[in-house]
Amino acid sequence: MRDKLRLQHFEMTPMQRIKRIVVTVVGGTVLVLGIVLIVLPGPAFLVIPAGLAILAVEFAWARHWLRSARALLPRVSKDDSAPRKKFTTQSVRRSAGFLLRQVRRTLTPKRKVT
Repeated sequence: MRDKLRLQHFEMTPMQRIKRIVVTVVGGTVLVLGIVLIVLPGPAFLVIPAGLAILAVEFAWARHWLRSARALLPRVSKDDSAPRKKFTTQSVRRSAGFLLRQVRRTLTPKRKVT
């Protein structure tokens, strides 16, 4: 039985292999970036789960780690006494604009005032 499962794993089509490679590269890059952001200023607590979510498409260990990370997050109250946060297109657009401005401001060299 185990040998049959191992053989099925290696009998992937070329498209499945390409998908696995792309998921590994993109998810690994996002995950490493999130780990770097633990030390550097940045939203590591958002980037690391995003990397794990990308990797969870192909890897069971990433799904396990993602479930463990979700268990650490505070639970949303079941009653409606707490106000719910709404993600509107305007709030997402403003947040993305803010992040892009900060990235541009960080990456562009400062001008010398004469």
